[in-house]
Amino acid sequence: MQHRTMVMYMEIGCFVSSLSGWMLVCSTLPLDYWSYSEDLQNVLTTGDYYFNLWRDCVLDGTGAVDCKEYPSMLALSAFLHACRALTISAVIVGFFGSVLTLIGMKCTKLGGSEVANARVTFSGGITYLVSGFCGMITYSMWANKTINEFVNPQFMDLKNELGAAIFIGWGGSVLLILGGAALIYFSGKEALPSNSQAVPKRPVSYATARTRCTYRLPASASRVSLVPPLLYEGRQSRTTRTTIKTGRAYSQDSFV
Repeated sequence: MQHRTMVMYMEIGCFVSSLSGWMLVCSTLPLDYWSYSEDLQNVLTTGDYYFNLWRDCVLDGTGAVDCKEYPSMLALSAFLHACRALTISAVIVGFFGSVLTLIGMKCTKLGGSEVANARVTFSGGITYLVSGFCGMITYSMWANKTINEFVNPQFMDLKNELGAAIFIGWGGSVLLILGGAALIYFSGKEALPSNSQAVPKRPVSYATARTRCTYRLPASASRVSLVPPLLYEGRQSRTTRTTIKTGRAYSQDSFV
């Protein structure tokens, strides 16, 4: 009972951690500050530039903000398409992970048996893990591209820096990965029992049949030994009867 209570509290903690990470990953989608840069060369045209997956914006010195959506989806680079696909996949997979974990936890009691609930929780942990890795790959790719452009002396375009959305996404991805790994560890012991624990070993039993051959019985049977062999007794009894009859015939001849 104490072990079940401990596992229940661990599942609740992992669920809260993973759900918080999923919400952080979702919050990065509408944020504009994935990358930003400042143009301080000209005082009259001083402004801040910031970008995300969907648009780029300009903030001038007067406080006016001008945002422009990317004109065409087909004209975007493969890098931006990959980042969009991975981020949306992280959000969708994380949502299903939340549903599976909420159904399979021991405190909710929405599923069937303990093993079935543990398997549902195990599936939720896997989906959380996949969601965390999708988010981690996305933000790492974006950060790697931004850093390479910043340190490259041959890159003559506007150099950007990492925005707040990247760090928020990294934190959410780490929470998803840690929560999913913990769920897999605690629920996997009950959902995927080893063969040694599922089938206990029993001593092997043997028995002797009438043909004097040894057969191996299943482990559930007890040790049975059918001795002496009945066939051997039948042969011995026939021989004894023949000897008795023969002895009676000799006794009659000698009498005559």
